[in-house]
Amino acid sequence: MKKYIFILLGIGLVSFLFFTRKGEVIKDTALTYVTTPDYINKEGNTIVSRTIVPDGFKRAVYKAGTFPKYLQDYTLKNYGAQVINYDGNPYMYQAGHLGVLEVPVPSNGLQQCADALMRIRAEYLWDSGQKSKIGFNFTSGHYCSWIKYAEGYRPKINGNNVSFHKTAGADTSKKNFYKYLNLIYTYAGTQSLYSELPKISEIKKLEVGDMLVTPGFPGHIIMIVDKVTNENGDNLFIFAQGNTPAQSVHILKNPSDLNISPWFELEMGAPLQIPTYYFNTSQFIRFK
Repeated sequence: MKKYIFILLGIGLVSFLFFTRKGEVIKDTALTYVTTPDYINKEGNTIVSRTIVPDGFKRAVYKAGTFPKYLQDYTLKNYGAQVINYDGNPYMYQAGHLGVLEVPVPSNGLQQCADALMRIRAEYLWDSGQKSKIGFNFTSGHYCSWIKYAEGYRPKINGNNVSFHKTAGADTSKKNFYKYLNLIYTYAGTQSLYSELPKISEIKKLEVGDMLVTPGFPGHIIMIVDKVTNENGDNLFIFAQGNTPAQSVHILKNPSDLNISPWFELEMGAPLQIPTYYFNTSQFIRFK
């Protein structure tokens, strides 16, 4: 018994040292080590097959080819896969996730929380034949499109002044596409996404693909990747996140409500606790 108590105290100390934000301790982090959620299918290799729908709820169904359907069907590594940092080392906290998405982590360290979600969005547009729609605003507000980048246009940046000039040859290859994304990772983030994208003001209007965001430097952002609804119209959601340092994109457990974890019940404007982060308020945005 004493050994068990010391283990829990050690976990609590780690939580205090590493997962405190602005003086607020993430109180329930340790519980994800000692409690196994009931809604995980270890044999599932996609987001929808890894998570089990709670009784009385039905999973949201989306048309083939849409972004929400793309996310629901996203491939996962085998159950138990670790979250890996950009340097190839395991992240120090492995108890907060139930699945790791098949999203490579560049060794340059640039693909952090917002960047990982922008990559998934950009790859969806690429894979679905919508390359002309690939583009993101820099934090300065200047729009940087893949099409212009592929034509050879590059930004000249001086503080908040940005201009684009043709300084490279045309290159529409996938390799060049990832160079473009590295540029986006450098000059875009949570603040630019929040400033650029439409806001969702009602929980009942949230869909798979929408994002919960705290804009800032740094801020944080996570994405809804699955949704279920009961006959009363109540919704539960699954989240995925990238993180800082740059690491594997992973599906989150719910440390605040172990009765429904990994599902989350949301309230507009309310705080939300996830493993390793605390959102002071819930505000949502959607890719155009």
